[in-house]
Amino acid sequence: MSLETSINKENLPKHLAIIMDGNGRWAKQKGMLRAFGHENGTKSVRKTVEVCTKLGIENLTLYAFSTENWNRPKLEVEALMKILVNSLKKELETFIKNNIRLNCIGNIELLPKKVQKELLEVIEKTKQNKKMTLTLALSYGSRDEILNAVKKIADKVKNNIISTDSIDESTLNNHLYTHDLPDVDLVIRTSGEHRISNFLLWQIAYAEFYFTDVLWPDFSEENLYEAIISYQKRERRFGKTSEQIK
Repeated sequence: MSLETSINKENLPKHLAIIMDGNGRWAKQKGMLRAFGHENGTKSVRKTVEVCTKLGIENLTLYAFSTENWNRPKLEVEALMKILVNSLKKELETFIKNNIRLNCIGNIELLPKKVQKELLEVIEKTKQNKKMTLTLALSYGSRDEILNAVKKIADKVKNNIISTDSIDESTLNNHLYTHDLPDVDLVIRTSGEHRISNFLLWQIAYAEFYFTDVLWPDFSEENLYEAIISYQKRERRFGKTSEQIK
C-alpha cells in the first residue's frame, strides 16, 4: 500500500522547500563524473513536481544553484547551466499542461545570457498558471537577499519614501525575492547533511525540518510521502503552548 493513502490532504504544507543535495556523491559512487549525477537529479525534480502537483501543494521551492556554487570547477558549472537550459525547454509543455507557474529567485543577472533568456521565456509563458508555483533558487544566497533588501529599504529612507518608524517585518519581507510567496512550512534536505546552507533564512523562521540520508537522484515518491507524513505528525505552536493550540 502506498504511503500516499496516509497523507491528510487537509494538512499539507502550503510552501515546501527542498535542498537537493547529493548529486555529486551519487555519481562518484557509480564511478561517473559529477555532471552525471546532476543529469539524473533532474529526474527526481520531475517526479517531485508531479507528486506535489497531484497532492495539491501550492508552492514548491527548489535550491538549484547557490551563490557559493559559482566557486565549483568551471566544467561542472557549465554542465549545470546546460542541464538547466535543456530541462526548461523539455518541461515547458508539462508546466502548461499541469497549470504550473515557474518562478525564480536569486541574482539572475549572474547567469549566462542563454540561461537567462530560456528562464524568462518559460516564466512569461507560465505566468497565468494557478495550480502551483514552482520556484527555482538560482544564483541564490539568503544573506545576499537580505543584504539587498536592507539596502533598498535604506535608499527609501534616505529619499524620504518611508520613515524608520514605519519599518517592520512586513517591510523587509516585501523587499525579499520571495515577497509574493508564503513563509516556508517544511524544509527537506537530502544526502544526510544537516545544514541550511544559506537557504531562505528569513522565510524558514518557523519551518519544520526533515533530513534524509537518501541522495537526491534516488529521492523517490515514497521518500516525499515519508517527509510529509513526518510533518503532519508534528505540533506547530509558533511560540504558543500546546494548550493554546488545542
